[in-house]
Amino acid sequence: MKSLAGKVALVAGATRAAGRGIAVELGAAGATVYVTGRSTRSRQSEMARPETIEETAELVDKAGGRGIAVPTDHLDPSQVRALVERIEAEQGALHILVNDIWGQHGEPDWDKTVWESSLEPGLRLLELGVNTHAITSHFALPLLIKTPGGLVVEMTDGTNDYNASNYRVSFFYDVAKGAVSRMAFALAHELKQYDAAAVLLTPGWLRSEAMLDGFGVREENWRDATEKVPHFAISESPSYVGRAVAALAADPDVRRWNGKSTSSGELAQLYGFSDLDGSQPDAWRYIVEVESAGKPADTTGYR
Repeated sequence: MKSLAGKVALVAGATRAAGRGIAVELGAAGATVYVTGRSTRSRQSEMARPETIEETAELVDKAGGRGIAVPTDHLDPSQVRALVERIEAEQGALHILVNDIWGQHGEPDWDKTVWESSLEPGLRLLELGVNTHAITSHFALPLLIKTPGGLVVEMTDGTNDYNASNYRVSFFYDVAKGAVSRMAFALAHELKQYDAAAVLLTPGWLRSEAMLDGFGVREENWRDATEKVPHFAISESPSYVGRAVAALAADPDVRRWNGKSTSSGELAQLYGFSDLDGSQPDAWRYIVEVESAGKPADTTGYR
């Protein structure tokens, strides 16, 4: 029997990358998964990428779950309200909420101060990376807390420990990730009395579609990119963090994670799942102990 059979999940921001990986792995565990985003077969978001929410829903179906694509701009409260009302009407419950919305167009102004950075793109980044999470939680959590044992996953980049002591190379990017971290903390406080848990989760160096394109490789030959960037050897597929979320959602004692920050690598060790190639990359430990320490790329003991 699939561990999440009968469970209903909303993966907000499931068009591509971690969101798609999470949606598919929740489906593989038997869940019904609502996948949302702005990129559809009839309309692209400002990211101008080819991935669509319909494709994600089809992958969820193929994995053994039920995928339901709902075009949603999570900056629009009326659209998010309608989305949650639809979930309640069709399913009667929501057990898992994954806030993975990002949607940034282009790269942040890396290595520039706030006064050197372009203001409009920076503020847009905060809108897409912070406001969307707040709006989605506002409308989705009243439904989620109706059923004991609910799980909210706030997706970020970097563990709390790492981000607390490392500047994330851009004022706006740093602030956005810090805000999401604090959201997980606040939600943990608010959800505790409802027998629900909020967890802050980060993947490692993610082999997203855009990352693979940037390196000129595919998932099948991603190791070729290590010739240019040797530390890319620690990277992981989106399925890995997807399996992390599925493991959390299937844990009958998931409340022990309430308010905690964790990573796909840490959860792999605890729950025993692996990436697509059978390895268990622990990127954030590697980043601290190898890459940031100036050592040559060597994943021995880290995957």
